Amino acid sequence: MTDTAPRPLGPGLGSSATGEGLVRRRRRRWTRGTALSAAVFVVAAAGAGWAVYAKLSANITPDEAAAAELARYERERPTALVRGAQNILLIGSDTRAGDGNGEYGRDLGSERSDTTILLHLAADRRSATAVSLPRDLMVDIPGCRQEDGSRSEPVFAMFNHAFQVGGSACTIRTVEKLTDVRIDHHMVVDFSGFKEMVDAVDGVRVCLKEPIQDKAAKLKLPAGRVTLDGEQALGYVRARKSIGDGSDTERMERQQRFLGALVNKVQSNDVLLNPVKLYPVLDAATSSLTTDPDLASLRGLYQLVRGVRDIPTEHVQFLTVPRESYVYDANRDQLVEPEAERLFARLRADQPVAVAQDAAQDIPGEVREEDGGKGPSPAPTFHGNTAAEHVCE
Repeated sequence: MTDTAPRPLGPGLGSSATGEGLVRRRRRRWTRGTALSAAVFVVAAAGAGWAVYAKLSANITPDEAAAAELARYERERPTALVRGAQNILLIGSDTRAGDGNGEYGRDLGSERSDTTILLHLAADRRSATAVSLPRDLMVDIPGCRQEDGSRSEPVFAMFNHAFQVGGSACTIRTVEKLTDVRIDHHMVVDFSGFKEMVDAVDGVRVCLKEPIQDKAAKLKLPAGRVTLDGEQALGYVRARKSIGDGSDTERMERQQRFLGALVNKVQSNDVLLNPVKLYPVLDAATSSLTTDPDLASLRGLYQLVRGVRDIPTEHVQFLTVPRESYVYDANRDQLVEPEAERLFARLRADQPVAVAQDAAQDIPGEVREEDGGKGPSPAPTFHGNTAAEHVCE
């Protein structure tokens, strides 16, 4: 007898039961494929993220030599008085400057610090105070280890001589002896990286009271609101004799105003929330940095800035240490006392200071006469400005 029962046409075909099995098998295969694709995507994204992190971290140069030199003199260094407060020394140097930077005053064959700023971050991270130290300030420079391994003799000289003789470690020790403020971290920023960072944020707008024409810096700018690219910005902050009264003090004030404008630009959502713009900024910034080993990674920098990013721009203050012409040479500077010591004492104790563009050198005292000399005075006011201010408004 011939078998006439229907035979399945293939796996899962010929019945509703086998059809449902086929669907389930296809669904499982699709789910496994989707999960695998998602896993590959996540791994790829994580790998790309790690690659970016590793590249940016590798951009930063750790200043191991300075760390070793500072450790050698640990016993003579100041003690930090307030837990959580941070003091960072920012040094603008032509150590690794790119081609063309000689137009702005670089002394070929030497390494100089044209710009040095003592940045104090309050323990509560509600304010930041940046104090410019004039390069022409006459100071006591200790004996320092030189590049060839020899040690220099202590000398009374211009402040920027410290960096030329012994690099960042010598500059830090000089600042600590001058201010008795413990330096927790330091950053050396080269001018080539500075240009790239300005270009990465699509330029920085400044307000000029009068036109600028500096042949040496190849800088020609109109008065009013001007957006500077990296090359123009470098010329603007480094040029000296052809702008304003030609003094180093005027140049430091110009640098402070520019840094305030740069802070405003970097804090804007247009940069912070735009990865396409943020990455070039981070790449340029990290490529230009030499820091103490604790900061020489994205993690180290992030830990430092995460409490700073929310400081209102009106609480980011810039000022120049109280100074006057050196008594023996009008082309050099000396501190104005006791005003300078009052400033340093407040930084050491993490006490507030205030800034105003029309503040006089005559800083208020520490007690109020109306309180019989018992009550604390308001925060003393120093000549300076905040990141929120614009000189042409």
